[in-house]
Amino acid sequence: MGFIKQLFQSKKKANTARKYSVGMAKTRHQIKGQLTALLSSNVAIDEALFSSIEEVFIMADIGVETTLEIVDDLRDAVKLNTINDAQALREQIVEILFKRYVKETVIDTNLKISKPISVHLFVGVNGVGKTTTIGKVAYLLKAKGHKVMMVAGDTFRAGAIEQLHIWSERVGCDFFSKPAGSDPSSVMYDALNYAKQNAIDVVLCDTAGRLQNKKNLMMELEKIHKVIGREVPYAPHETLLVLDATTGQNGLTQAKLFDEVTELTGVVLTKLDGTAKGGIVLAIKETLNIPIKLVGLGETLEDLTYFDIEEYIYGLFEDFV
Repeated sequence: MGFIKQLFQSKKKANTARKYSVGMAKTRHQIKGQLTALLSSNVAIDEALFSSIEEVFIMADIGVETTLEIVDDLRDAVKLNTINDAQALREQIVEILFKRYVKETVIDTNLKISKPISVHLFVGVNGVGKTTTIGKVAYLLKAKGHKVMMVAGDTFRAGAIEQLHIWSERVGCDFFSKPAGSDPSSVMYDALNYAKQNAIDVVLCDTAGRLQNKKNLMMELEKIHKVIGREVPYAPHETLLVLDATTGQNGLTQAKLFDEVTELTGVVLTKLDGTAKGGIVLAIKETLNIPIKLVGLGETLEDLTYFDIEEYIYGLFEDFV
């Protein structure tokens, strides 16, 4: 029995991937449904089939370049294993996708926690769910016993400060802000000093999401980084880009811009349950080579979860292999 079949049997038996199975339903319906139709009995394994498989992956937002490489890998697998039955391509497809993501390395999706204090910086354009994400991350970390504080670093929108304050009350964690229009770096400086004095061990920092003027954004983030690094050695310990999965390839454009102005350590992918283009997970890893740390698979506090490539692949191809 192949590795993928063993993996799928263990996931099904343990029922550990239920959240992914439900959250990935829209993407799975599209990809699995179309591939199942393509790989029906007596279908010839030829260039027409490979081209059709390419179309399925591109429509799922895996990306053109990545898709072409995946299908080239599939062609090689067919030759190497002398595959004549199109049905046998099912496991090959899933295995290739899995291996392309992990690339034989151990990917740590846990958030870095340092003593005595950890600082996590969140970046991303307005509207991707950054504030909600910070609230849900606070909930995750608080459940692990951490004393968490949210910092309202997006001082250009009074609404952003108020929204984050509401989330802090909902989660039951500390909150720090200064009046709207304050210098974000001064907010970070004062917040970190407050954290030190009040035994806060994890600080979650919001930032502005204005891409209209990239130069200003770059200068602002560089200044924030310097202040944080001066007040807490080796901080920020995480710089997390929040992306909305429903924006697809546009999200990759945002990611590239933010990667230019700050050193990203991971991606938080929101609204993965709301799109049929969940292949963006693979596109992000291939394009940016930055790990996806967390994914949003629903609306509740518990639906932001640490990313697990095995459970993602299972959720994408449940009952396909």
